[in-house]
Amino acid sequence: MATVSRLIGQHAHATVRSLSARLLLFLALAGISIQSVSAAKPLSDCAQRLRPLVKTKMLELGVPSLIVSVDAPKICHWTETLGIRDVTKQAPIRLKEHMRIGSITKTFTGTVVLQLVDEGWLGLDDPISRHLTGVPNGENITIRQLLNMTSGLYNYSEDRAFNESLDADPERVWAPEELLAIGLGRKPYFPPGTAFHYSNTNSVLLGKLVEAVTGHPLEQEFEQRIFQPLKLHDTSFPLSSAIPRPHPRGYMFGTNVGSLPPACDAATVGRHDVTAASPSWTWSAGGGVSTLKDLTVWARALATGALLSPDMQAERLKSVPTGPPPAPEYGLHITNFFGFIGHDGNLPGFSSFMAYDPTRDITIVVLANVYADAHCEAPADTIVKLIFQELDLLAH
Repeated sequence: MATVSRLIGQHAHATVRSLSARLLLFLALAGISIQSVSAAKPLSDCAQRLRPLVKTKMLELGVPSLIVSVDAPKICHWTETLGIRDVTKQAPIRLKEHMRIGSITKTFTGTVVLQLVDEGWLGLDDPISRHLTGVPNGENITIRQLLNMTSGLYNYSEDRAFNESLDADPERVWAPEELLAIGLGRKPYFPPGTAFHYSNTNSVLLGKLVEAVTGHPLEQEFEQRIFQPLKLHDTSFPLSSAIPRPHPRGYMFGTNVGSLPPACDAATVGRHDVTAASPSWTWSAGGGVSTLKDLTVWARALATGALLSPDMQAERLKSVPTGPPPAPEYGLHITNFFGFIGHDGNLPGFSSFMAYDPTRDITIVVLANVYADAHCEAPADTIVKLIFQELDLLAH
């Protein structure tokens, strides 16, 4: 699963390159076209500037459809759908579509853990061994280190054999214990607390921690603690590959193995439909589903600490560098994208980004129905960087 690491070490500036005739021919043969569904009123000035740039980038990346929302007071208001939800039927994407949101799910997991700290069930600096057994060196790995990705634990989704299994049997249902066996069975990257490395193993451990402390299934805690209080009626944590209707098809260029650095097999393998692929291998690290409307609400609530005490939100926002500057910083299962607080998420078929800037009251959400794209990258992140650049949103 691609993650915030797609933006790490890259300042949010992008250049729109003109398409070669060869690429246009490839996209035409692949059946990709870009249509738009606009509101009845004329597009705003910023939308008229952004739309052609975004549509060009979609063609370049092979993105069938996109849902984009930019709400920046006195700067830009643009909400629109572009492209098609199903390439076989040429059906346009709609604003209310449900999408898999990948690692944005980590913000749910982190929030519940921090609520349990607020309630006195956990301490941020508790060793994980105090609550879960079987974690190597668990007496020296804290809950805080799991949340801010400084535990050093190996990321199971970087394992080549694991990715080969995802390609060979995409509908396989994985148990969290199987994922942890891979992550905990490999040598750590570094001693706890000494560096940063994004690892889904941390998030799966935190999901198991929530269940161990509460005695309830993780999906029940999400529902009662986050979805219901914020009225996120179209957000869910399904335990199967089913996506609530309506939803687009999800597409992928290349393979899971071929998307691992430094390889990229998108051009050789091409695009294929992965809607039926099981997201179970992501669990508490990436198994959520949501919509534009709900993510707009969640982005603001997350960044402002609506479900946490002020002191706990302050702890959450204490971040560590993810790489040499300029690069985003990472807090407690939350990302600071140069003043925009949120997360991105990517797993086969879907790419997403949501963030809120509390200082300027700016919300950005981008959802795409392809991952990996024709460059073996995350299209939502690429589109967001383009928007940041064009609107100069990172200039404070």
